[in-house]
Amino acid sequence: MSLETTIPQSPGACSTPGAAANGPEHCIVMRADGVYADPAAQGSALAAFVDGIYRAGNVLAGLDYPAFLHVLYGCGSAPQRGADGLVRIAAAIEAFDPARRALYRPFKIANGYAEYYVEPVWLLDAPDPGGPGQPARIDVDEFVADAWLKGLRFGIQVEAVRAAIASNKADRVTVARRLEPVPGEDARIDEVSDDIHRNNAPRQLANGRLDLNSFQNRFPQIQPGARLLRKVPASAGRPGFEMAGTALAAKPGQDCDLGSYAGSGTKVERTRDGEFLVSQRAGFLAVEPKTSRISIEDKIVSRDGVSVRTTGNLSLTGDYEEFGEVQEKRVIEGEGITVHGDVYGRLASRGGTILLHANLVGGSAHNKRGDIRVRGVASSALIQATDGAIVLERAENCIVAGTRVTIAHAVNCEIIGDEVTVGQAEGSAIAGRRVTVDFALPRKQGEMLVCVLRPEGPQIGEVIDAVAKRIEQFGQLAARHKAEMDGLAARPDVRRYLMVASRVRKGEVKLSPEQARQFQMAQDVAPMLKEVADASARVKAAQAEQQKGVQMLAGLEAQRHDAASASRVALRQVHGDTQVRVLGFSPTGGSPYLMPAREIKARLRGPQRGALLFGGAAGSFTWDSEQAAEAAVEPV
Repeated sequence: MSLETTIPQSPGACSTPGAAANGPEHCIVMRADGVYADPAAQGSALAAFVDGIYRAGNVLAGLDYPAFLHVLYGCGSAPQRGADGLVRIAAAIEAFDPARRALYRPFKIANGYAEYYVEPVWLLDAPDPGGPGQPARIDVDEFVADAWLKGLRFGIQVEAVRAAIASNKADRVTVARRLEPVPGEDARIDEVSDDIHRNNAPRQLANGRLDLNSFQNRFPQIQPGARLLRKVPASAGRPGFEMAGTALAAKPGQDCDLGSYAGSGTKVERTRDGEFLVSQRAGFLAVEPKTSRISIEDKIVSRDGVSVRTTGNLSLTGDYEEFGEVQEKRVIEGEGITVHGDVYGRLASRGGTILLHANLVGGSAHNKRGDIRVRGVASSALIQATDGAIVLERAENCIVAGTRVTIAHAVNCEIIGDEVTVGQAEGSAIAGRRVTVDFALPRKQGEMLVCVLRPEGPQIGEVIDAVAKRIEQFGQLAARHKAEMDGLAARPDVRRYLMVASRVRKGEVKLSPEQARQFQMAQDVAPMLKEVADASARVKAAQAEQQKGVQMLAGLEAQRHDAASASRVALRQVHGDTQVRVLGFSPTGGSPYLMPAREIKARLRGPQRGALLFGGAAGSFTWDSEQAAEAAVEPV
């Protein structure tokens, strides 16, 4: 059989002797520089074509075995392709001499590998058939062809065969192995954004120093539309092959549901880039410990407590809820603050509500614009609400200051506010514009004192008149300076310069040579321009002082309205020595409950010079400033 009848010289039907005639076209092409195969053809058709070549008594000489396996089975690294996409797999197709075919022994195949006994071989000498023959060597390309016909079609270790042949020693060599399938990887969830990670490194201050009491980013804040997690799909795995060429299916990886990680404020988004968990709103990231579900919350929720080890000091931009305790010397700054555990540190709110479900011991709570409520016991604590209400169940040895203060039971406390209501007061000093105490009594060495706040000092109306007059003076001064500035700016040369300069700054015109010469007149009018600038600065300074006076006047008006309100005190039951006195304050100094804690304690516990309204050990007492004023003017 000639070579031309076995392999077509030009591209044609992929057919071989004994092979199916309806195979794909252009499977294997023989060219002057080698044998080429089409990797795009069906693998079974290529295998049938190769099988036909070998069964026709041929061998693929100069075989590139890795390229051969890749074309047939798709395993291994992809070989280099030609311009037409074909892959060179051999140098030529040559006839397999039957005499040399007899040199090859059977294989021993077991447990996924094949062994071959390599030994020196002799080729039959035709002139001397009875002689020992001529020494010969087996050939790798012939070895592959013989193995194919014996059913060994995959996994031949060509380099091991070459080495065994080159050694020219008798030895049993493992010449082929089964390729085990590689199971697919399970689908996994990868983190996309670094923002979801806490950064517990010490916070770096503006001056470059490190604050060892605070973390860099303990509670990450997420923006809307941020990608948080990405699902990496499961892979199908890589199939294996028996040495006979049959495929071994790989176990595919298990899938997972990205939606199980989606909590409130997040959603699963499928795009061309993949499947992502995306935030739907701005807020703080929260992860449920049991389910690992991710949520974007309007407030921060923590269950670890606040300490040097867990969070450090916190300075937050939103609401915060803590289920653990706040340890001593730790600070929480934020908006609304809710703590379920005991608080030994300091809480500072810029607005919102401070709510403590447990106790406040030795710490402090300060709210600039909001309420403070402690449902447990407040002990040896400082509690201040600049513009809000304070509600306590029980307070012991505390300083309490706020707009409206309500305490069920106060023991040895200093309390000051606009409106103060106490259920039972023991050994406390209480001051307010309107004070109500249901039950008052001293406690051991602590006296029971109630002070009624009354404005004193210069009449606030006089201060208001003085401020209004000062505002008018600044207005007149600003008008004079403006008139002076307008007079300077009205001069022809100055006016022309200012008009040109204004248009140049706005980019309305480009300077022509004539305009450029006119613009140079700035050298002549420079002294006048400086006077205009000085006058303008004086106008702005006068207007700024006038505006400050207007703001001060508004505050004084509010204080006058506040001072004009009546002061009242009501002690429903008195048991033990109790005093009620007048405590004067200056309205121009602001509300007395805004004083620092040390001054509050000094004013309430220090010597009292105000008028004594009540002193007794039993009974009740009620006093109203309006009624007292009416009684003072009644005719005798």
